[in-house]
Amino acid sequence: QVQLVESGGGLVQPGGSLRLSCTASGSTLDLYTIGWFRQAPGKAREGISCISSSDGATRYVDSVKGRFTMWRDNAKNTVYLQMRSLNAEDPAVYYCATDPICDSGHSLSTPVVFGSWGQGTQVTVSS
Repeated sequence: QVQLVESGGGLVQPGGSLRLSCTASGSTLDLYTIGWFRQAPGKAREGISCISSSDGATRYVDSVKGRFTMWRDNAKNTVYLQMRSLNAEDPAVYYCATDPICDSGHSLSTPVVFGSWGQGTQVTVSS
């Protein structure tokens, strides 16, 4: 069973950037489709991006498209989420997970995950 640990969260000013990491142990991460998700207080958890295990294709929800970038570093067994131009809609606990549905026919914002979740990392956007 793969274990995931997210890191890189913190406090950032509006317009700032953060890079989140999702590091795996117990298995090789490139075997899995990986998703990034977030949950703000009082709101449902939503999917924001995913990267396919088969071809490395990425998908993003419209609210983060052009601002967030997701990629793998197989040598480090880590998946990253670079977040730029952070705004008041972005504060949340951010999670990564293995084997979400990442197909183009599925609404990415609705999480359907068949694998493991990490414990999350908090992102706060405030001046």
